[in-house]
Amino acid sequence: MEYRELYQTLAASAVRGQAVREGRQLPPELLETPLDALGQEDTDRLLDLGREWGVKLYRFKRGHEDMPRVKLMLGYLRGIGPESLLDVGSGRGVFLFPFLDAFPNCPVTALDLLPYRVEFLEDLRCGGLTRLDVRMADICSRPMPERSVDVVTMLEVLEHIPDVQSAVCAAVAMAKKCVLVTVPSKPDNNPEHIHLLTKPRLTELFTNAGCTRLHFSGVPDHLALFANVED
Repeated sequence: MEYRELYQTLAASAVRGQAVREGRQLPPELLETPLDALGQEDTDRLLDLGREWGVKLYRFKRGHEDMPRVKLMLGYLRGIGPESLLDVGSGRGVFLFPFLDAFPNCPVTALDLLPYRVEFLEDLRCGGLTRLDVRMADICSRPMPERSVDVVTMLEVLEHIPDVQSAVCAAVAMAKKCVLVTVPSKPDNNPEHIHLLTKPRLTELFTNAGCTRLHFSGVPDHLALFANVED
């Protein structure tokens, strides 16, 4: 795998963060230089060290931005220019990494329930990606104040949540502008998918949450929803 195939800044931050967490030594110029000031030579040095230490650099391989559902969401977000974003269920970064790459000045809060995924994302923050805030929390607990972020994204998330109405209400409450959702559009074999959320069901959920300006789009095997929460 060539380094040019990676989100190199994100991969470099992960290498630095994991080095700090594991107590590994890095030259000061590789540890202390702001990410956006790292030259290509130093970035390559960091990635070489990461490969030597077994950092899973493949996680940062480009390509997710070309997935139809991710491309659709990025296009919509370019149209509204969010100043802050909460990404629920950031997981492996399928949407988060393309967003961080495409919106280099937007603060992002990444929310996940799984400790190992939170640790993985926390390495990026500790490695210098300071606009990334990482939290281990349940969306249903409303971990952020009302109207505290421009956009809430819940991509491939709602079908996993038992109390889906509480999750929708929480997302609508925390967003200033809109909530973006993608869900599978047909049954599949994933045992973790406990809901099949159709257009009528999503309409009901968001209407119950006080959000009535809804726009649906279809992409292969998925249903996308743009829910405007502005008055």
